[in-house]
This record gives sequence, structure tokens and C-alpha cells, in this order.
Amino acid sequence: MIQALILLTIGLPWLGGLAVWVTTNQHPRAQHTFAVLFAVAAGLAALLMLPYASATPAIVIPLGAQSVFGDLTFTPDGMSVFLAIIATVVGSLAVVFSVNYMHGDKQLGRYYELVLLFIGAMAGLALTGSLLFLFVFWEITAFCSFALIAFNNDDPKAVAGGIKALIITSLGGVGLLMGALIIYANTGSYQIADFLAKAGTLPKDILALIAFGFLIAAAAKSAQFPFQTWLPDAMEAPTPVSALIHAATMVNAGVYLLARFYPAFKDVPGWTTAVICVGLLSALLAGFMAIVANDLKRALAYSTVSQLGFMVYAIGVGGVYASQFHLLSHAIFKALLFLGAGAVIHAVGTRDMRLMGGLGKKMPFVRTTFVIGALALAGIPILNGFWSKELILEAGADKGPLWAYLLMLLCVGMTAVYTFRMVYLVFFGEPRSQLHAHDAQTAMKVSLGLLAFGSLTTWLLAGPLYELLTSTLPFHKFTELTTVEMVQEVITSPATYLVLVIIAIGALGWWMRDRLAGITQHLQGLGRAGINSFGFEAINRGVVRVTQDSAEALRVTQTGLLSWNVAGIAVGLIVVLVILAWGK
Repeated sequence: MIQALILLTIGLPWLGGLAVWVTTNQHPRAQHTFAVLFAVAAGLAALLMLPYASATPAIVIPLGAQSVFGDLTFTPDGMSVFLAIIATVVGSLAVVFSVNYMHGDKQLGRYYELVLLFIGAMAGLALTGSLLFLFVFWEITAFCSFALIAFNNDDPKAVAGGIKALIITSLGGVGLLMGALIIYANTGSYQIADFLAKAGTLPKDILALIAFGFLIAAAAKSAQFPFQTWLPDAMEAPTPVSALIHAATMVNAGVYLLARFYPAFKDVPGWTTAVICVGLLSALLAGFMAIVANDLKRALAYSTVSQLGFMVYAIGVGGVYASQFHLLSHAIFKALLFLGAGAVIHAVGTRDMRLMGGLGKKMPFVRTTFVIGALALAGIPILNGFWSKELILEAGADKGPLWAYLLMLLCVGMTAVYTFRMVYLVFFGEPRSQLHAHDAQTAMKVSLGLLAFGSLTTWLLAGPLYELLTSTLPFHKFTELTTVEMVQEVITSPATYLVLVIIAIGALGWWMRDRLAGITQHLQGLGRAGINSFGFEAINRGVVRVTQDSAEALRVTQTGLLSWNVAGIAVGLIVVLVILAWGK
């Protein structure tokens, strides 16, 4: 049974993409129908895997006794099934939302093909037990992200954003591939379980090289310091794509990578400190940039970078369970916020919050669901973001350095500031321009309503998530926790009330912004630095420019003449055979 469910979870979205392609753009209603049916079916298949979660590989496909690729395996352990469910369920809601959002688009087939290809690849990334094939799925998701960011290929900003995302995430992918090859060279296997079992036997310098290579890969994929600037530029993608790929799924892959291999790397000298610093700097810098952003989607993108920083910080201090719990909370409330933003942008035709205001009266359903997501983001009781963020901060207070914990508290206050600013500028106050708005349409309401319900209730899954992870992850050690125990722990901790006071101060700071105008004037230089990504935008643009120039220079090797191409392949093959023969 579990074998069929794994294949359905990965394969149904790909079959849906094929069905959409065969249907052609002359039949948009059929394309919408196929996309929704196959995406929802994949989500149901993923949910049905829960009772069968196990640390034992469910599918093993041998690729030859002497194959350098190892076996292709799929292992439905708790962490894998958990991420696959997020990818497919949130993905299906993004597809449902797209029925209204993408109505009338002339490239509907290309859109759905890429979205469904991504959903299947993300599920494959989560479920595979092979490091080499994890890398393959990792790169497929990067390609889909690039193609969907640049979906409006007549827009230079969209194309530039797509290229930037592809180059930065692919450069990070080099760290993953390097680590996978080193693991194979030292263990003779690409299997994740084999590496976790043998990690302690590897030379310390080799293990450190793998650990920091994986950290680079995770930071690039999850838009963490110093690679954080690609995610805001990715906001040129259609908004359901932003919700699916750049808020709820692909960017979580880096967090997943760090959590998956934490048992192997936690004792590598300096690794946990580096992880803490990456998460902390990402949360801090992106939180400030969200405060000064005026583009609604870019503000949410900076918020995503910041919240991912919380998760990375949690892994660095040993709070792997807290990071995964917040990953669940964040996937739901941030998908809700992005789709809510999409409903607003779809209605008013602008992303500039300075032109909005008072939209809550014209869009009551969107306002209500967006506010629920915003309260979860800010960490207001009793929404899911409150509980998961508290667990992260408690882990930091108990096991992390004090300086890092205090700076994370500052990030909590900044989250409150940019969240309440965003909600007020969009939905409250007086209208600042003449915008014609209307409430969400039916398909949009379905997705927004379900995500809002999830933001209110998924904290109740704290205990079941603990059971899922502990029963199927033999190399990870978690402190026993039920939902009731989590509630008791959070409400009896003095740190919880300190955090709530900081949130209140952040909200009050925004409310009294006019009275604090004198202070904010002195911070204008810092604000300009935030708008320019504190200089990291220039660094990342330089990396992209060097990569593009290098690729342009290498074009001379591609003549376009078949005979020369065949000759090049033959020469390359001969060189490889000579090397292999020499090695024997």
C-alpha cells in the first residue's frame, strides 16, 4: 500500500501536468479541472501515507550492481512524509486559488505544467532516501522556480529575477552535490540512513567539509544570509507561485536538509554556531527590510526570509522539533498571507501599499483571513505561529547563547512592527487612492478559508507531530512532548510573557509612529540601507554577472554543428575511459 501511495504522491502531479499539456490552451476549463483534480489527489495520497510512516525504505530500485548511482530508494519516515504533505496539500490549495487568479491567461498550460512538475519534484525531494536523487529533485525544483518566476517572460524584471534565483540556488546546490559525492567516496553509499549511521566514523575534516557544504546549500535554497536577496526578486512570479514555492515549500527544503542531517553534524566544531549566526542574521536583516518595504509581496518575502531564519536558528540551538513545528505553522499562515495578497493585487491592480488603505470595507472576507494569518505571523495567542515560535525561543533560551537569544527577541518585536504596518496600510485607515476593489471569488475563498482554519487549529497537531517524528527517526533525539504538555510548558514559562510584552511594544511602536517621528528621522540612513539590502544586493548581482559572463565566454565551445558536437562527446568519452583504466 505504501509503495503505491508514494508513487501516487510523486506521480499524480506529473500525470496532471501531462494531461494539461495534452489538453492545450484552447480548453482552459478542462486545464483548470485537470490541474485541480490531480493536485488534490496527490495531497490526499500524501495524507494517506501517515499511518504507514516508517524508517524502512518502502521502494528500492536497483540501478545495477556496479552502478555509480547507487539504488533509488524512497523512505516514508516522519520527516519525509511531513514535508511531502505540506508540499502537496499547500500545493493543491495554490492550484485551487489559481482557478480564479489565472483566469483568462493565455499561457495557462505552461503555468500548470510547471506548478504540477514542481509539486511532484518537491514530494520526491522529501521522500527519497538517496542523496544523489535528492540532489536531482533539488535541481528540478530550482528549474521550476526559475521558470515560474520568469513566467511573464516579456517583463525584464521577471526574467532577471528568475535568472538570479536559478544561479544563486544552483551555486548553493554545488555544496549539496559536493557533500553527496564525498559521502559516497567515504561510505560507498548515497543512502541517507547509511551516512547517518556511519557519520561518526568519518575523519573530522571530511565530515566538516560535508557539513559546511550542506549549510551553504541550505542557505542558498532557503534564501538565508548571505543569499537572502534572491527571494524578494522572485516576487515577480504569479502570486499563487509565491505562496507555493517561495513561502510554503521550496524554501523549506534548506531547513529540511539541516534538520535531516543534524545528528551527523551537531558535533562538528563551529557548525552549530555557524547555523545560529546564519539564522539570526537572516531573521534580523530581513525583519528590518520588511519594515521599510512598500511592495506588499516583497514585504511578505522579507518576512519569509526572517521566519526561515527562526527555523535555522532553532536547528542551531538543537531545537529540531521546534523548527519542524514552526515549518508547519509558517507554511500555512504564510501561504494564507501570500494568497490573501494575491486576492488584493488581483482586485486593485497594484502591489504598492502606499496606494492602498481602507480595503477591508470592500474586501471583508480577504481582510478577515489575512488578519488571521497576520496574527499567526506576529505570534499572537492562540494561533499556530504563537506556539511554534515560543518553542523556538524556549529552545534558544535553554540551549543557545544568551546574546543570540536577546537578538532573536528583537526580531520578535520587529515582526510585530512590520506585520501591523502591513495590515494597517492595506486594509484600514482612509483610502489613499481611488482603487476599485472587490472581494475574493469562490475558488479563492476556498483556499483562503481552509488556510485560515489551519492557522487557528494546526497547533493541536504538536503531539501527533512529535509521535510521527520520534517513531520513525532513529538518529534524532527529541524530548517527549504531547499537545497538552506543550500548552502547559508555554503558558507557564516566564519567557512567554516576556515575548508577549515585546510583541505589544512592537505593535505600540507602529501605532505611535507619528509621535516617534523624531526618532525615525535619525534612522533614515538605516532605512535606505535596508531598502538596498544592506549592500548584499550588490554582492549577489556581482555573482550573477560573473556567472553570466562566464557562461557567455563558454558559448564559443558550442558551435551548433552536429559533427563537432559528436566529436567533442567522443573525445570526452575517451578521456573518461582512459582515466578509469588508469585508475584500475
